[in-house]
Amino acid sequence: MSIALGLLIVRLVVGLLFVGHGAQKLFGWFGGYGPKGTGGWLESIGVKPGVVMAVVAGLMELVGGFLFAAGLLTPLAAALIVMTMLVAIVKVHGQNGLWATSNGYEYNLVLIAIAIGVALTGAGSYSLDALLG
Repeated sequence: MSIALGLLIVRLVVGLLFVGHGAQKLFGWFGGYGPKGTGGWLESIGVKPGVVMAVVAGLMELVGGFLFAAGLLTPLAAALIVMTMLVAIVKVHGQNGLWATSNGYEYNLVLIAIAIGVALTGAGSYSLDALLG
């Protein structure tokens, strides 16, 4: 029971934060800039077409986060999270080194480890994957 509860807490916190990040990119909620603002920033770092890529990234975060939080199609959810974080490392944080104090990829790496760990472990008995078999 404690393992299932621990997995639920991890999935909810990480998954819902990804939902929030997706909503920032897609809708401008939670202090985000929406597709146009995010797209402009993406173009400034060489990711084109910016608006399209902002929508793609936002959908990956929103859908991946929702699935991860719900424990539904957990390997797919983890893959969406990992892909998003790998792009963040390659395009934004990687050149700054590891540590977050230098805007490095430390936090992205932690999220990748969590997503892969949950995917390999399974979402736990408090998940839609478990309920649906």
